Amino acid sequence: MTDDAAAAPHGLGRNVANYGDRAFSLYLRRSFAKSMGYSQAMLDRPVVGIADTGSDFNNCHRTAPELVAAVKRGVLAAGGLPMAFPTVSLCEPFLTPTSMHYRNLMALDTEAMLSAQPMDAAVLVGGCDKTVPAQLMAAVSADVPSALLVVGPMLAQRFEGERLSACTDCRRYWARFRAGDVDAGRIAEVEGNLATTAGTCGVMGTASTMACLAATLGFMPLMAASAPAVHADRLRFAEEAGAQAVRLIRKPVKPSALVTPESVENALRVLLALGGSTNALVHLAAIAGRAGVPLDLHRLDHLSEETPVLVDLKPTGDGYMEDFHAAGGLRALLRELRDLLHLDCPDLDGRTLRERLDEGPAFADRAVIRPRAEPVSPVGGLVALFGTLAPDGAILKRSAATPALFETEARCVVFDGLEDLANRIDDDALDVTPQDILVLKNAGPLTPAGMPEAGYLPIPRKLARAGVKDMVRMSDCRMSGTAFGTIVLHIAPEAAAGGPLGLAETGDRVRLSVRDRRLDLLVDDDELARRRAKWAPPPVPRRGWDKLMREQVLQAPQGADLAFLRPEGR
Repeated sequence: MTDDAAAAPHGLGRNVANYGDRAFSLYLRRSFAKSMGYSQAMLDRPVVGIADTGSDFNNCHRTAPELVAAVKRGVLAAGGLPMAFPTVSLCEPFLTPTSMHYRNLMALDTEAMLSAQPMDAAVLVGGCDKTVPAQLMAAVSADVPSALLVVGPMLAQRFEGERLSACTDCRRYWARFRAGDVDAGRIAEVEGNLATTAGTCGVMGTASTMACLAATLGFMPLMAASAPAVHADRLRFAEEAGAQAVRLIRKPVKPSALVTPESVENALRVLLALGGSTNALVHLAAIAGRAGVPLDLHRLDHLSEETPVLVDLKPTGDGYMEDFHAAGGLRALLRELRDLLHLDCPDLDGRTLRERLDEGPAFADRAVIRPRAEPVSPVGGLVALFGTLAPDGAILKRSAATPALFETEARCVVFDGLEDLANRIDDDALDVTPQDILVLKNAGPLTPAGMPEAGYLPIPRKLARAGVKDMVRMSDCRMSGTAFGTIVLHIAPEAAAGGPLGLAETGDRVRLSVRDRRLDLLVDDDELARRRAKWAPPPVPRRGWDKLMREQVLQAPQGADLAFLRPEGR
């Protein structure tokens, strides 16, 4: 440590409660710490806090206890004192209205605990979709030196001649069930074989996409992004995270120093090359926003035209995360993108991305991680759209869409919220054809729906039974990173904010052009003005988190963060 660092409060001497007598405060803290059986020698060590997101309501994180134990082992071996603490834990299937509604709450909770408790550095144990962005948002705002550890993806299960894993296969089988191709007995059998090990979704969904972006930013080793949850390497990465945190105490690197315009652009390149989750754009915008780094959707489009999709995993391709890890993982992918990256970006140890890429074996399985000359797609997985329906932008995952639908002008069938969608989508009397565009509004971040993963509107049952596999669908909400289809998402401004989407009605014509990056509502200005005069915003919730979200949440291009938590406070 430097002389200044050595003289500053550290370990249990940090963040002392203010009773007007600092010496008494320290005396009281040591007294209570000794009640837990710590020796004075242990209490004199620097402290590593471990954010523990284990929860019986989070199946993805059921290995958290053994990971925390391995982190503690690494901290102790490196000379620190590990102290685990609980935070909010988020798991998509177990929350209502949606885990996205509580991502900012988890970020606020984690930031407060990082800032308020006596720790010199931290290890953040996350993994499931919203936990990683929440933890990185918190770390950047608190600026406590922090290493990230993800729980890792589940393994695919062999079942009756095919491999299955959550959650792309969940959606594939459910679509077949809706279409009548699979009966209730079969869907029940499959239900018990979709997720059979610990870990996050086994495809390149949001959880694994965010793990890859976090490793690219420098918050954990490159191969730690993909090691399966049940692999012994996962525990070794946990032990290393503990040792990393102690190194951060001796040579601090603030999280905000890793989130720069250059590192964020690297993360965007990786997102595009992975064919990764659309949700990652919202989360990366929120993380970058905490560091005062804007994420420009026009820049995304530019990068998408020169960054090929190289990873052949579901939902874009055929493989699973265990295949990606065995194929060389993120390190092999980044090596393939080397000339497109900012190679001087540092990690937590101060090593440049260039140095990190030169480490480890040169192996890459080209069946999973393609060479640039033979990409899965010559252009990136995501595009941004702008136009009269989306003045501030919208997103389409073209790598998981149907190219024949990229240039579509058609009548739209509008659903005014989730209840309306649920009530009418499977009604045989619904006036809808395969050529129509399905539109869902009033499901964005300002609504009680909480920007759910409902953008993957189901194909109307009568069309599904007739063999329709895809339609153009659009909304102001999100879709799961495990989903697929020609789906326009994150339309901004959202309907509840007074955006043009809120004025769309069944029978209007909408034009989608991926070629021109346009999304237009083909209704004349006078008619729109008439509709706007009758429009009213949704009521504000009375109290609690729902009220705070309604008053402070930003739109998708700004990461749907809370305005007052960004550096500019707006």
